Amino acid sequence: MLSAKSVFQEILGNDESFRLFCSIAASGEAQGGWENGRIAALLPEGCRALAPKVTRHGADEDKHGRIFRALMKKRGLSPVGVPRETDYTMLLERHGIGLGHGRLREDEPLTERDVIVYLAHSRVTEQRASEQMALLRKHFGDDPGIGRAVRMISADEDNHLAYCHEELLRLARAGHGRTIQRVLRECAFAEIRVYRDVSLAVMSHMGRILGWPWSRTAVLAAGIHAVYAYEWLGGWRRMVSLSMPRRRDALGAPAVEFA
Repeated sequence: MLSAKSVFQEILGNDESFRLFCSIAASGEAQGGWENGRIAALLPEGCRALAPKVTRHGADEDKHGRIFRALMKKRGLSPVGVPRETDYTMLLERHGIGLGHGRLREDEPLTERDVIVYLAHSRVTEQRASEQMALLRKHFGDDPGIGRAVRMISADEDNHLAYCHEELLRLARAGHGRTIQRVLRECAFAEIRVYRDVSLAVMSHMGRILGWPWSRTAVLAAGIHAVYAYEWLGGWRRMVSLSMPRRRDALGAPAVEFA
């Protein structure tokens, strides 16, 4: 029976597909680490209190990249180049979502609106990351090979999402509510399109590596399009709602390293 678990089992069970999966994930996490590091350095004076949390966010992303590279090394594999059509972070930037790398390479301090854009972009993308890792944790949290890594990354993504909720609500109370909702909505609609396109590209590459028949690829593509339709029609709302998280100050506690 075709299910999310069976598809992931097949991808994780083959060295070449596992290497591509981890390479894509490691590349995205490394980009996220660099972005957060630059944002922490460029925060405006009125937002400097955020710097330790933004730095922690970036350190977690760097850690995740190291984890995915370590999982490959454990199986005697080396990273491969990431196909451009699977580069989620780059494609989001190309759609004008978040703070562009060109802006982050400058030494000009960010504005308060830039900080809102960063947090809104993170709130949307961390929603996706949290859900994806929750799925992996459900099916592979006890796996002897990747279970510990999956549990750790999943916990971190949940913390990142909680942090974004809390900081955006603080800014909303300070009078930025309408701007936050507008930017969140723009980010959400762009993200669901990019996620659909990247998912189709990743499945296409995995299908070639694993020798999937046309019928299986077509079924998976139909499922991806169905998810997109659901999100376009209303599922996007889960990405723009804000509520105070149960765990407050989620990025204030010391980080846990992966050995």
